[in-house]
Amino acid sequence: METPFVFEPLLGFGAIGIFLVIGVILRAKFRFFQSFLVPSCLIGGTLGCILLNASIFDLHFSLFENFAYHFLNIAFISVGLTPGENENKKQGKGKQVLRGSLWMSFMKGITWPLQAIIGLGCVLLFNTFGKELFPTFGLLLPVGFNEGPGQALSIGKVYTEFGFEHAVTVGLTFAVIGYIFCFFLGMPLVKKGLSCGSAKYGKKSLPKDFLKGILPREKKDIVAGRLTLHTENIDNLAFQLGLVGLIYTLTYFLCFGITRIIPPTTGKVLWGFFFGIGMIMAVLFRWLLNRVGIAHLIDPGIQRRITGFGVDIMITATLMAINLGLVWKYIVPILIMSIPSGILTLLSILYFGRRMGFLNLEHTVVVYGMYTGQMSTGLLLLRMVDPEFKSPMLMELGIYPFIVFPFTAVCMVLATLPVSYGMSIGLAIGIYAAVMLLTLVLLKVMKLWGAPKKLF
Repeated sequence: METPFVFEPLLGFGAIGIFLVIGVILRAKFRFFQSFLVPSCLIGGTLGCILLNASIFDLHFSLFENFAYHFLNIAFISVGLTPGENENKKQGKGKQVLRGSLWMSFMKGITWPLQAIIGLGCVLLFNTFGKELFPTFGLLLPVGFNEGPGQALSIGKVYTEFGFEHAVTVGLTFAVIGYIFCFFLGMPLVKKGLSCGSAKYGKKSLPKDFLKGILPREKKDIVAGRLTLHTENIDNLAFQLGLVGLIYTLTYFLCFGITRIIPPTTGKVLWGFFFGIGMIMAVLFRWLLNRVGIAHLIDPGIQRRITGFGVDIMITATLMAINLGLVWKYIVPILIMSIPSGILTLLSILYFGRRMGFLNLEHTVVVYGMYTGQMSTGLLLLRMVDPEFKSPMLMELGIYPFIVFPFTAVCMVLATLPVSYGMSIGLAIGIYAAVMLLTLVLLKVMKLWGAPKKLF
């Protein structure tokens, strides 16, 4: 029967909401999920993926791809709009905070090239033995592991435009495998560090409500945000979301205008970087509000909730966008690339984490969480070893996006060059090796690669 209105997008949103709620219930009820602190969005998204692939409900995978793409953009724009917390400035000395952020950024210069070299090397190996893979198949490995599902989807969309038909599904699969490494290797890492007393501010056991993921009734003093406008005029949430919508629209027209004046090949790539452009636009907009004296209208608490909302919806939608039939088609190369990459990423971070110099366990778990997932998973692992955020880690993470930007920009651009400008696999491997070598030199020069210290 035909309906008088278009319902499919909201039915898709409703399906995501249903599986998020189911994920919360399953996390609260089953010790297995609590033991590894698997987030509700990952639990619900996995269940949704299974049911969608079993054709239990009639919604297309592409609908959830679009949800994942747009909510990634929303999350990044909200991050750009969120003001910094002044109280964090008292944490730690400025020089130490900067050194911590530099070390975390340098780890991207190690882990991304390492994962890229493994992925591209496997592509060469498969092509040599007669199983032809798209040249950039292996580059979806570091995009998925290092940047998370949203960026894997964005770059996958770019590859699709250049003829890699199933790039989105492959990229999302790598991102999900990254999450599996993050939680199922990251949690034992955290627990071992806590039991050995390596966490400066951590407790040897985690509270029951933290494991279940549901706050008890008595915790009534936790607020999500504060009002910056009178509710008789406009609801504060509507205004904060309106700011996100404003930046989203400005970013869209900026990208659309740029694509009209640049080569079509580069234009296809540009849409994959919408999230980053949107965040920069949001930062500039917040700077402008500061200049005219009305930046107080942006509430950091509610903007953080919008960021978290975007991430939860994005991860759930990402899992529901995976076509398991296509994953099975590529399961052998995906596993052959992912398993050594996950293990070597862990070993490399453990090696440099022991030699970092201060708060070794805290830095190790944060970086491992970020470079097998994203910043939210890094924060989750950090909260286990520093539950009250007494260390200067939050301040380090506040300036980290600005310091890591050159590494991210170089690596993301390199990920598109093989399709946009025909760079060979061999040359790409050489460039990634050079990036890793440069990073190692910088670690030594900045004295962030010292003598090993006990981590466990």
